[in-house]
Amino acid sequence: MTQRYTSTAIFLHWLVALGLVGTFALGYYMEGLSFSPNKLKLIAWHKWAGITLLVLAVVRLAWRLTHRAPAMPADMGSLSRLAAHAGHGLLYVLMLAIPLTGWLASSAQGVSVVLFGAWPLPDLLGKNQELGSALQDAHMVLNYLLLIVVIGHMGAALQHHFIKKDTVLARMLPFLGNR
Repeated sequence: MTQRYTSTAIFLHWLVALGLVGTFALGYYMEGLSFSPNKLKLIAWHKWAGITLLVLAVVRLAWRLTHRAPAMPADMGSLSRLAAHAGHGLLYVLMLAIPLTGWLASSAQGVSVVLFGAWPLPDLLGKNQELGSALQDAHMVLNYLLLIVVIGHMGAALQHHFIKKDTVLARMLPFLGNR
C-alpha cells in the first residue's frame, strides 16, 4: 500500500501547480502585448494571481513543515535523495521569491499592487525606476528558473512511475490508487 501525502498537501500541491502554470502563461502572454487598457487589466490579474500564490505557498510551506512527507523509496540512492530534497527546497524558495520580486518591482516602479482592485497592498520599496527594472528582470529570470525546476520535478516523477515503477507519483495523485 502506498504511503500518501495528506489530502490537504495533495490539494495544495495541485492548486499551486495549476496557479503557477496559469500565472506563468499569463505573464508570458502579456510580455508580447503592446501597452493598452487590456494589458493593464491583465497585469492587474497577474499581480492578483501572484499574491494569491504567495499566500498559498506560505500555507503550503507551513503545512509541509508541520506534516511529515511520506518516506522515499528504500532503494533510492543518496544522490537521488539529495537531488529530490534540493529540488523541493528550490521549488519552495522560488514559489516565495517570484511573487515577492514582482511585488518589489511594482513598488520600486511606483505602481502599487491593489489586490482584486479593492485592497491596496503596502509598497515594499520607495520609487526607484532603476531598481524596479532590475527587480523586474530578476522576476523574469526566476520564472524561467522555476519552469526548468518544474520540468525536472515532473520528469523525476514520471521516471519514478514509468521506469522505476515505484509509488512516488502515486503518493501525490489520488486517482492512481494504492499500489
